[in-house]
Amino acid sequence: MADFPRLRLSVLDTVPVWRGSTAADSLRNTVDLATHVERLGYARYWVAEHHNTPSLATSAPAVLAGQIAAATRTIRVGSGAVLLPNHAPLVVAEQFGVLEALHPGRIDLGIGRASGADPAAAERLRGHGPAGDDFPERLAELEGYFGPGRERAAVRAVPAPEGRPPVWLVGSSPQSAAFAGSRGLPYVYAHQIRPGLGRRSLAAYREAFRPSPHLEHPYAAIAASAVVAEDDARAEYLARAFVLGQIVMRTSDWFTLLPTAQEAARHAFSRAEEAFVRERIDSQLVGGPGQVRERLAALVEETGADEVMALSLIDDHAARVRSYELLRAALEELRAAGAGGAEGAVLPSGSLK
Repeated sequence: MADFPRLRLSVLDTVPVWRGSTAADSLRNTVDLATHVERLGYARYWVAEHHNTPSLATSAPAVLAGQIAAATRTIRVGSGAVLLPNHAPLVVAEQFGVLEALHPGRIDLGIGRASGADPAAAERLRGHGPAGDDFPERLAELEGYFGPGRERAAVRAVPAPEGRPPVWLVGSSPQSAAFAGSRGLPYVYAHQIRPGLGRRSLAAYREAFRPSPHLEHPYAAIAASAVVAEDDARAEYLARAFVLGQIVMRTSDWFTLLPTAQEAARHAFSRAEEAFVRERIDSQLVGGPGQVRERLAALVEETGADEVMALSLIDDHAARVRSYELLRAALEELRAAGAGGAEGAVLPSGSLK
């Protein structure tokens, strides 16, 4: 049974860039949004990694995380995720070591195994060597820079902060979930990318979980698109813009900026496009307060997630802030209604708080 009193809400941000604005505008809005959700009591604020994608200004998650951490005081800040194939593990360890040294106890290091880029950009990002499935070895190297015995190592990550940023794995399959469980790491499932496998993936994670220095008990989050407005129609209107952007990027112009909600409202969606819209919206936390409350409850009941990371892709910044306010209110209503109980997962101790 879901434990809504203990369920945490967090933010995942891809820093969308809309037509009529710039990447600089979107980056400033991200920092501003972080200050708002901190006041709302969200647990953490993570930024993704994408390359060669003008509509998503998240090419440097460590740099952006530093700006967010400097603008906030209490919310945890991190990556969702640093894509390890693109980086030397030592570089990632040193970047996040700097962040942890400057903001002790507030930094998370989410790791993924994709490239976040098209093949041409991915090849250039791999300046350190050829493509290959060496992710387990690279992850082990990264963890070693933060682990016991690092003081005696020939190569050390500098600075080596007193605390270590907790390492998470982010994925979208039962295989990635089982891998995270076998390593005793916290895990985030990307429901916004593959909504059909959340239950199976989190079950695989828990089944494979082995206690580790990171965690004594499994801890799983689920990332979902969340567009919440005053009513269902308004939320649908806002949500369709990003989906139209995905359609355009996949079919005609990868380098486009995202269309606005007004542009999406004028677009004549084909039958195939409308089916894609429904696939991308109906499985997510999109709607007015009542509908989103029901969808949030169903998602957590189905997967048993300990935390929900909300990705709110809305072109109007004020409406985006309002979406996170309404999502937080939906959770509070579930808590007030007494949904869930004491059988939910126990929050891990230490730096995941």
